[in-house]
This record gives sequence, structure tokens and C-alpha cells, in this order.
Amino acid sequence: MTTITRFDTRLQRIALTRPWAADVTSVGIVATHVVRSDGAEGWGFSWTPQIGAAAVHALLSDDIVRAAIGRSAEPGEAWQGLWEHLHEAGGGGVTTIALAGLDLALWDAAARARDLPASALIGRRRERARVYGSGVNLHYTQDELLAQVQRWIDAGFTAVKIKVGKPDIAEDVDRVGAVRALLGPDRELMIDANQRWDLDRATTSVEALARFDLAWIEEPLRADDLGGHTELARRIDLPIAVGENLHTAHRFADFLRAGAAQIVQPNIVRVGGISPFQRIAQIASDHGTALHPHLLPELSGQLALTLPGDVAEPWAEDVEDAGFGALGALEDSSPVAIADGYLTETPHAGLGIRFSPLLTGKA
Repeated sequence: MTTITRFDTRLQRIALTRPWAADVTSVGIVATHVVRSDGAEGWGFSWTPQIGAAAVHALLSDDIVRAAIGRSAEPGEAWQGLWEHLHEAGGGGVTTIALAGLDLALWDAAARARDLPASALIGRRRERARVYGSGVNLHYTQDELLAQVQRWIDAGFTAVKIKVGKPDIAEDVDRVGAVRALLGPDRELMIDANQRWDLDRATTSVEALARFDLAWIEEPLRADDLGGHTELARRIDLPIAVGENLHTAHRFADFLRAGAAQIVQPNIVRVGGISPFQRIAQIASDHGTALHPHLLPELSGQLALTLPGDVAEPWAEDVEDAGFGALGALEDSSPVAIADGYLTETPHAGLGIRFSPLLTGKA
């Protein structure tokens, strides 16, 4: 059996060229490196925008390193045992974000050992994936928002997502209406409330905004409010998208069994890596639910190429000025390219994501 013989971690922060908020000017990365008993090496990472990077790093360096040495290095084989080992610290959240750092490195090592991109090792089903433009833009003026949408149009995107959740519903209506007018009738528009509403406010807001021909409403309520999402789905016709803040396959299954979501968006790092992401994708397929991976196009775009697409073709999300390649954070060239509204892979082995310590600062 090929085993894990060494596992190293490094905490650093990557500055954002376009802040997501006054206090979100960088993202936290824990870069990871694994060595297998056959000598193969792999690189991965854990990620969190503003809160918790040091805690994730501590969990990796204090607990996961010791527990991982000597376990199977085959992708996915060690994941469940390590999750059970960490479970008293929480079933998801910091624990699963930390586990992603090892899981991604093991997938990277397995693919590099065969001189393949990870998507080929997993099983690529398409050569390109559709991409939608996305932005953390609720704090933008309407003029700034429309300028951003125009940049997406000029770049060839045929779908975009904007933030909603202003204190006054009328302002949301004005902003969404202006974006719809700029997009025209043939491009798709999604809205994301980032958990800002309660049930009644979500109901009222969706009723006010639905006339703008929306594709989905994302995270209208607190992410863990299963009952609220179930009731909201009963009240409105607009599809509900959740998942960036659900952390386990069990929780995704809960939401889908309850009819609380019609679209799921697992964040590959937050759920613990590729291995649990694959289980979530199977759960979504079994429920006939569309799945579009959340954020991190260098990673999620590669995984989108491997998804079956039996319910809907998976989309990748490209947040403006937030890709690792665009931020100059990668040691190698980006493993993906985005042009004319589509993502394709560039030549690389493994995941092709190694963070340069020379281009980023320590947290």
C-alpha cells in the first residue's frame, strides 16, 4: 500500500486587487505538500477569505499531520477515517476546510504520478465548461455595478450574478432592474443574498424581484436554516441555490430530501476536498438536482469538466479579480483559461495549483 510519509503546511495571505469589503482585502491560504512512500509528491491547499485561516492551519499542523502519516495515500481512502478523527472538533466548517488541504494534495500527487491532469484521472466528460461572471458588489454604487456588468458582457459572459440585500427593497429593485436592462433578455441573471434575509423578507424580496427573469436566488436565508428554506421553496417559484456554506454530504442530503433547494453549489474546499465533493455530486444526481461548484475556478472549473451533467450542464463561477492566477499567487501558470464565457484547461499535471511564497505574504 502506498502511504503518506510526509505532510507540510504553510500559512499565507493573498492580497485582493478589488476588496470584497472594507475589512476583506485579502484571502487566507494554507498551502500544503504531501510526499508518498513511492516518492510521488503533491500540492494542495485550504482556503478561507477572512476568518479562520490561522485556525485551519493549526488544525492541519497540530492534528492532521500526525494523524495522516502512515495512512493510505490513495485519493479518498484516508478521508473518512481522518474526518472521524477530527469529529469532536466539529463535523464541518474548520475541520472540513482543513481536510481539503490533505485531500487535494493526495489527488494532485496521484495525477502527477501518472503525468495526468487531475480531471483526466477522475474522468473528464467535457472539454469546456460555461462560466458566469460574479462579483462581491453589494457595496458598489449602481454606476460601479453596471460598469462591472458591462465588463462581463464585453468578456463574452452570457450569465452573471450580483449581490442583493440592501436595507431598502426598492434599492434592490432599482439595481436588479438596471442590470437586467443592460444585459438584455438573452443573458441569464442570478442574485445572491448571502444569508441577509429572514423568511418573510426573503418572500417579499423575491416577489418584488422575480419580474426580472432571474435564474436563481442564492442563500436567501441563514445557511443552516433547513426549515426556513423548505418553507421558502413552498412560497416562491424561483429556484433556490444553496451550498457554499454547507460542509458535509449529510447536510446536502438533508436539504435535497426536504425540497429546500433546487440547485446546489458545494465549495470544494469547504466540503473537505474532491473526495467528499464527488459524494455530494452523486447525491445531487440521485435527486435530479443541478450542481454548479462554488468559487475558485482554477479548482472548481477542473471539477466541472468531470461532472456528468445529467441534470444540467455545470457552470463555473468567476469572481472578478479574484482568481489565483489573476492575483499573481501561483508558482506556475494557471491550470485553466477563461475566454468568451467558457473555461478550458491549459497543459498541466495534477491540479496545477502551487502557491508561490515569493508572491504572497505570511498571515
